[in-house]
Amino acid sequence: MMKKIVFFLSLLIFSGAAFAQKDTAKVDSFKFTITKELKISPVKNQASSGTCWSFSTIGFFESELLRMGKPEVDLSEMFVVHHSYSDKADKYVRMNGTCNFAGGGSFYDVWYVLKNYGIVPESQMNGLNYGEEKHKHGELDALTEAYVKVIVSNPNKKLSTAWKAGFDGILDAYLGQCPKEFTVDGKKYTPLTYEQSLGLNLDDYVSLTSFTHHPYYTQFAIEIPDNWRNSESYNLPLNEFMQVFDNAIDKGYTIAWASDVSEKGFTRNGIAVNPEIKKANLPGTDQAKWLNIPQKEMEDSILKVRRPQPEVVVTPEVRQAGFDNYQTTDDHGMVIFGTAKDQNGTKYYLVKNSWGTDSKYKGIWYASESFVKHKTIDILVHKDAIPKEILKKLGIK
Repeated sequence: MMKKIVFFLSLLIFSGAAFAQKDTAKVDSFKFTITKELKISPVKNQASSGTCWSFSTIGFFESELLRMGKPEVDLSEMFVVHHSYSDKADKYVRMNGTCNFAGGGSFYDVWYVLKNYGIVPESQMNGLNYGEEKHKHGELDALTEAYVKVIVSNPNKKLSTAWKAGFDGILDAYLGQCPKEFTVDGKKYTPLTYEQSLGLNLDDYVSLTSFTHHPYYTQFAIEIPDNWRNSESYNLPLNEFMQVFDNAIDKGYTIAWASDVSEKGFTRNGIAVNPEIKKANLPGTDQAKWLNIPQKEMEDSILKVRRPQPEVVVTPEVRQAGFDNYQTTDDHGMVIFGTAKDQNGTKYYLVKNSWGTDSKYKGIWYASESFVKHKTIDILVHKDAIPKEILKKLGIK
């Protein structure tokens, strides 16, 4: 009997070791080969803030300057956030509280600030005036939202002349005052003259999307809460939309990419895939929302993608159904800057995120073609990144 027990225990130990080895082999079995990689500025960290729209678009314009042969610059995301929050408060009050007021935004918000207010270097305004080393906007967002709701409630039966100065005072206290004049390399600038000195022609940038509920080759304002300025994007058929991605990368142009990242296939460790399984959306948007969820609960909720697997075949109808059913949501902005293949030959896009470098690929994500095709909300690109035949159909010169 004792011999049987010893044999049985030995079998269990041996089997357990075998299973452990098998499980270990599954982990991180993605093997990537980069096929095209463009220059980008260093990965930054939006930390506990919902400002990916500013980080991604600023990162995109920084990479555009590198493409143009300009020196690397570090531009201030919080200068853009300050002006955007201030403008958003105006809009919210004028609309009697019927438009969205939150920390999110769009690529157009950054374009608008650069065009109308200019920009400053990060060294002139890092937005950390409230005792933190990293961005942490929970208190700021709660205060600004509460403030504008009080103003809209109109307790005095007439808006005071002080409300806007009070709102901007909150922004000044947390983010710092927006510089009116500053010096870089011994030369004085205003935010507008500094933006002009960079050499970007902001009118050369185009927003594109692909949905079936509006006519192709026309412009429309994508119906998402963070598009509070109602900026318009050109609508392309899906096959032509994806042609823009590849043409851009091939010609050396990076892409500002807005996507749904609440999908289980978008892992928190550098992989974004579109498994051919039915999956429920996870709550919340952007990394800032995930930080309020206990670590174990978050990890248990996210699909542990361990190896390449069959992915969804994406059609215009599949894309549209996801958008219509709130399964594809506007969660996060990033920068696409190259392409890669896994060990099976599946195509991926290289993605620069803004969640710092504490991840497997040091802040870089590999997003499969199926994921990008399915979950992209819109992109911002230089017009020269768009194939000429598509430009002609859009009437862009």
